[in-house]
Amino acid sequence: MYTNSFAEHVREAVRQIPKGQTRTYGEVARAIGHPGAARAVGTVMRNNYDSTVPCHRVVRRDGKFGDYNRGGEAEKKRLLRTEGVVC
Repeated sequence: MYTNSFAEHVREAVRQIPKGQTRTYGEVARAIGHPGAARAVGTVMRNNYDSTVPCHRVVRRDGKFGDYNRGGEAEKKRLLRTEGVVC
């Protein structure tokens, strides 16, 4: 699996995404210096249950929202809409 260091870098990068904005998994990977690690970022997000990490702000590069471990895609969209993201 991934080291705690990698996962913490991912979580910290996601915490920095401003409310009302999104980033792709690839953008998060590049932001932490691992440009080829989009899937690894997805794995960290899929296993994230830290409520201080707004993982609903991380989306797929193809424009789809992807899953959300706290209620599925519908909940992810609902949270993004409350932040002003057009879904």
